[in-house]
Amino acid sequence: MDLEVNKPEPIAYTEELDSFQLGMDVQLIIAALEAGSPILIKKVYGDGIALLQDVQHYLKEKLPNKSFIEQREFRSAYHKLSNLILLEVVNQKLSAKKSPTIGWLEKLYPDNNHFCLTLPQIQGLNSAWQWHINGVSIPVLRNKMYPYYGTYFPTRFEHLILFDNWLKHYKGSKKTAIDVGVGCGVLSLQMVQHGFQKVFATDINPNAIIGMKEFMGSTKLSRKIELDFGHLFGKWEKQTELIVFNPPWLPEKRKLSSIDNAIYYNESLFPDFFAAAKERLLPEGKLVLIFSNLAQITNVTTEHPIEKELAEGNRFQLERCFKKSVKASSNKTKRDQHWRSLEEVELWVLTNV
Repeated sequence: MDLEVNKPEPIAYTEELDSFQLGMDVQLIIAALEAGSPILIKKVYGDGIALLQDVQHYLKEKLPNKSFIEQREFRSAYHKLSNLILLEVVNQKLSAKKSPTIGWLEKLYPDNNHFCLTLPQIQGLNSAWQWHINGVSIPVLRNKMYPYYGTYFPTRFEHLILFDNWLKHYKGSKKTAIDVGVGCGVLSLQMVQHGFQKVFATDINPNAIIGMKEFMGSTKLSRKIELDFGHLFGKWEKQTELIVFNPPWLPEKRKLSSIDNAIYYNESLFPDFFAAAKERLLPEGKLVLIFSNLAQITNVTTEHPIEKELAEGNRFQLERCFKKSVKASSNKTKRDQHWRSLEEVELWVLTNV
């Protein structure tokens, strides 16, 4: 099956678009954005960056931005206004002067020679291109990863270290494992490093499957990790010794984009997962979930979906739960993340009842 890449939807270019450059009245431009009018950055790429900073400053004056929930509201307002700032793409290159060169434009839009994208989309494409060509070092892996556009990859590693330590002491069979939600592939690669003969991996995001296939190529990894595009377990029906799931850590009721699915979960995700996992776990197998107390300490919810399953599901019992404190946030982070001192990542090991 040929998968279609998730990518930013091209916006039609029209001559009628209002444009912005440094020196213009910023208040008038922000008023236009608030009224829902798109603004084109025509001359210099840096004009768009300056306008984004003005929008941020304007929203900081207008909205509180302290608690976790207030920060989500601030980000929502910023998302709405910033995504009305457009850049023109001509022949797979940005037309504004001093723009970055982004290889994804050629790779993802080979047949589209004239369109617009929003400035945040361009920034995302640019960052993703740098990670893709330069690679990302992950402490638990021997080699760098080269994440594909629109694929979740970790920027914090405490949960991966927990999983690596657990794998070091794992005494069960290593014939097969299932990795639900492979992302950029870190957990699958860890299992292969620790001697698993075959890992069956799934993801609901086509970019994760496309990226992993490109990353593995025809190397021996492609024979050890088998991929399927699908929800939860996809086409994998056979029972296995180990099921691993690093689910999203925050509940969300709104409709999610594919990359958001790596961060937020809806109310059916965990019940559906546990029901399907029960059918696929061998009698002596282990079910490993990597989670966090982030939703509880930020008052998003009091409910812990794994604790709820253990209390009510009658399917699994707890073997061990390992916890690790999260490092303080980087000094470069502008957001107030006072809750980080209370955050712990969790590795839950469950067995059949």
